[in-house]
Amino acid sequence: MCGIVGYLGHREAYPIVMEGLKRLEYRGYDSAGIALFDGTDLNVCKTKGKVVDLEDRVSKEIPSTGKLAIGHTRWATHGEPNDVNAHPHYSNSGDLVIIHNGIIENYESLKKELISRGYHFKSDTDTEVLVNLIEDVKKQEDVKLGKAVQTALNQVVGAYAIAVFDKNRPEEIVIARLGSPLAVGIGDNEFFIASDASPFLEYTKNAIYLEDEEMAIVRLGKEIKVRKIKDDSLVDPYVQELQMNLEQIEKGGYEHFMLKEIYEQPSAILDTFRGRLLTDEAIIKMAGVEDNMKKFLNAERIIIVACGTSWHAGIVAEYIFEDLARIPVEVEYASEFRYRNPVISEKDLIIAISQSGETADTLAAIKLAKSKGAFVFGVCNVVGSSIARETNAGAYTHAGPEIGVASTKAFTTQITVLSLMALRLARAKGTISSSDFRRYLFELEGIPAKVEKALTSDDLVKTVADIYKDSRNFLYLGRGFNFPVALEGALKLKEISYIHAEGYPAAEMKHGPIALIDEHMPVVVIATKKGHYEKIVSNIQEIKSRKGKIIGIVTEGDVHVKELADHVIEVPETSEFLSPLVTTIPLQLLSYHIAVMLGKNVDQPRNLAKSVTVE
Repeated sequence: MCGIVGYLGHREAYPIVMEGLKRLEYRGYDSAGIALFDGTDLNVCKTKGKVVDLEDRVSKEIPSTGKLAIGHTRWATHGEPNDVNAHPHYSNSGDLVIIHNGIIENYESLKKELISRGYHFKSDTDTEVLVNLIEDVKKQEDVKLGKAVQTALNQVVGAYAIAVFDKNRPEEIVIARLGSPLAVGIGDNEFFIASDASPFLEYTKNAIYLEDEEMAIVRLGKEIKVRKIKDDSLVDPYVQELQMNLEQIEKGGYEHFMLKEIYEQPSAILDTFRGRLLTDEAIIKMAGVEDNMKKFLNAERIIIVACGTSWHAGIVAEYIFEDLARIPVEVEYASEFRYRNPVISEKDLIIAISQSGETADTLAAIKLAKSKGAFVFGVCNVVGSSIARETNAGAYTHAGPEIGVASTKAFTTQITVLSLMALRLARAKGTISSSDFRRYLFELEGIPAKVEKALTSDDLVKTVADIYKDSRNFLYLGRGFNFPVALEGALKLKEISYIHAEGYPAAEMKHGPIALIDEHMPVVVIATKKGHYEKIVSNIQEIKSRKGKIIGIVTEGDVHVKELADHVIEVPETSEFLSPLVTTIPLQLLSYHIAVMLGKNVDQPRNLAKSVTVE
């Protein structure tokens, strides 16, 4: 949510910041703005709309020169999306300018106090309150900007990542973080500031990621200084060498990032189990699990916390862990878990799942579980993210950057990691035989090729999409391991096409949803041969008798469903617990093609953000 980009150095800042904002578009936003300092004048331009609209406006309204700039893409929280509420925001004097990601929860009381002191406000935002609070502290206490920022932040409640500078001190930018990610790229007497590393990949591979409750003063000709916001103590920052490259965050010839990421899944799954799945030796090697095997073996219960697509992966994991490792598993929405006073003990093992590693609710759930003495294991995609640092141990998915807001390869790589964990635990507990264990390893090793084969249905899926693109509602049904896939398929369609869709366990259809079925209702049924096949065929017959339009996701060579369904899309046969890795592919493609045919912004759907870093 929101994107922050800044530059301070010897290059022209405008092209760096503007290109950086484009790379952060995947985060979701509704307005954009930039502030440039050319050595004499501070020039600010902002607009409702996209970065391309900002470029057009800058070309007409302000000079684009200067070696210092900060830019922002805003996802509206306080105040509607418009030019006035867009960032950056000035202080009343016009000396300070700020960009901010997050929410200041006590902004109303702070605003009232500032108004009583003579401050006035042009926008509805909490951010304008914050920059004026900083200015007030600076004036009242006669301190430099860094100290004013620190003092002000100790008065606010909420989450933030900020970058602020004083036009009277154009050689420095002050940044701070609590709950929202912020990275600093370190070059040769130049600094890059961004919500993630993608805006500065071609300029430097050296980066510092601020931790929660840390701030830094980025100053030309000086080493970066990082301090704790609460007590002003100095922090020795860890300079990380970035492994990401520029090609990974470009479309590579695909029309959209989402399509590229759908097609990257065979390699992403392979990269996720590479070095961990050793079929010849019949072992699974995961340091985070091996080093904490006693915790896994002694756990009386596993609780999985996640949001959105990661929650669906968690439900798949629930079925896999219980089936293979015979341990009770509960799957919780992190947003509910953190607030409902859950019963947690030291005998529980928590698995937290997040693509970005920055999901605010999941981070809060982790902190709650740790405070109760539970061991927390993280599964995320972004190296060095907050969840990776906050958990006791974990495993990365190695999916590579996922730019499209609608998650695809994160889902399949999360299932891959969780399957590896469940298999390793099952073998350690002796709940599966050595022969079954070896067979499952070979099955998992063959999944990338099966996903590759499932992708060959693309043209058929596109034909089906064209038939149903104007439908107002969809129903998705699955049983067992494929019930969460039905949920995920419905979510994908909702996210990017804005068509109402619901996922249900197939057996629940008679408990309400069957009332919706008529000749206008497309019903996507996941009906693979393994796992209650006869039952789901019976469900299909019930749909057909009510004239519903049936789109069947079936195992190669299926005969029975083909006779009943209006359309069938085949996927390769595999073990039941691994089937979600192939059955999800045609559902991803279906949502993608429908959205494209409807002219929707597939990579940046309305109202959504890639990383939900606020509540």
